[in-house]
Amino acid sequence: MTGWLAGKRALVVGAGSGIGRAVVDAFRDEGARVAVLERDQDKCDALRQELPDVPVVAGDAATREANDRAVATAVEAFGGLDTLVNCVGIFDFYKGINDIDADDLDLAFDEMFHTNVLSHLHSVKAAVPALQAQPGSSIVLAASASSFYPGRGGALYVASKFAVRGLVAALAHELAPQIRVNCVAPGGTLNTDLRGLGSLGLNTTRLDDTPDRARELAARTPLNVALSGEDHAWSFVFFASDRSRGITADNIRPDGGFGIGAPA
Repeated sequence: MTGWLAGKRALVVGAGSGIGRAVVDAFRDEGARVAVLERDQDKCDALRQELPDVPVVAGDAATREANDRAVATAVEAFGGLDTLVNCVGIFDFYKGINDIDADDLDLAFDEMFHTNVLSHLHSVKAAVPALQAQPGSSIVLAASASSFYPGRGGALYVASKFAVRGLVAALAHELAPQIRVNCVAPGGTLNTDLRGLGSLGLNTTRLDDTPDRARELAARTPLNVALSGEDHAWSFVFFASDRSRGITADNIRPDGGFGIGAPA
């Protein structure tokens, strides 16, 4: 077996579409054995049909029970676990504080942080014992350009992604030297199923359905690129590989140079 991840055993949480699905393919192409956790039953069925050798666990990543089952399934199938990836997320479609009714704020906050932060915590909590048993193990969480810059989401989304960035730093400090913890912080991404908050009536709204999205994404980056999950997946590969064995509490930002501003 060859590849950057030859011999690695990974669990990818939120693997049914978008970046998570691309990570599954990239990891497998690089020699890893992969198990997945996915909430959507239709996506689970598609994964089982397309990748019959991949253990698929159906469940909500924001719950202890689903993550415990997913980790147990991966360990039973592969004899251990070297890498955890979590790509779970939900969006707020740029709702500012003045756009959210005060009566809706508690529910919207709970839904955003339940999905975007608690899911990461539950995944890590479930996986840590198995990861600590393996030398060179790693955790890679999906952050966002919104973990660094305002304006690429609303108040709740940006706050939740800053929280993920803080979580990476805290976990990297706590879990060293046994486990490295890093994040990938993509900019806007094509071909995802990222949806909005149900508490704000946005659960059927998909970010990828925005008109002219590819052109809009490219126009706001210095590199003039609209990136997909397949583009971002290689950053996850690097952090999961032994080539990054000296890196923890760090991030890769595949955002087309968004942070330096689009050219005039």
